[in-house]
Amino acid sequence: MTAAAAFLLVGPLAGCDAAAHAIEGMGSAPSNFAGQPTVAGTASEASKALVQLGSIPVKGLAPKTGYTRDEFGPAWADTDHNGCDTRNDILARDLTGEIFKPGTNNCVVASGTLADKYTGTTINFVRGRDSSSDIQIDHIVPLSDAWQKGAQQLTADQRKELANDPLNLMAADGPTNSAKGDKDAATWLPPNKAFRCEYVERQTAVKAEYSLWVTPAEHDAIVDILKGCQ
Repeated sequence: MTAAAAFLLVGPLAGCDAAAHAIEGMGSAPSNFAGQPTVAGTASEASKALVQLGSIPVKGLAPKTGYTRDEFGPAWADTDHNGCDTRNDILARDLTGEIFKPGTNNCVVASGTLADKYTGTTINFVRGRDSSSDIQIDHIVPLSDAWQKGAQQLTADQRKELANDPLNLMAADGPTNSAKGDKDAATWLPPNKAFRCEYVERQTAVKAEYSLWVTPAEHDAIVDILKGCQ
């Protein structure tokens, strides 16, 4: 399974364990890496997402039994085989004015500027032991949430793809991402209200792509947001 068919794909941890949030990548940012979605958050995309949401099963939350981050493969695996780990791929995609660490084939992002979608603020990123976690890589659909909504039935390779899918990943303000944890749309939404339409559109696209389900409360929360985007 790939994310190529996702309706939002023109390009773009939380939900992940805190330790994985701060992991720094050691790979490169290729020039052909998928870019950010360019039309997400529009009325047209909201309508498409509502239709797509209608195809997603609505069920109760499954037990979290057996969940570990390892069930989704090693953190930031190079699933697209471009020689770069996923964390640095996403940093290079989402930051502007990025500077790469010398000797890494333009791979390891040393610094850059993020227009953070969760808070609507600008964050200056500098790679380092005490500063790298200022910007974390968020799983739009948290892995723990995915595990309790169908990912247990996926193959190991499919879960690895989900954990490294650019559609499901975004550089974000570290403290805000940590506050999100593994919450779904019924219990957490971005503080920046202008991003909420795109946020739930991408959650819907990811859940449809990987055959995950939503809970009744989550379904209703997404519908409320999307109807307000039309």
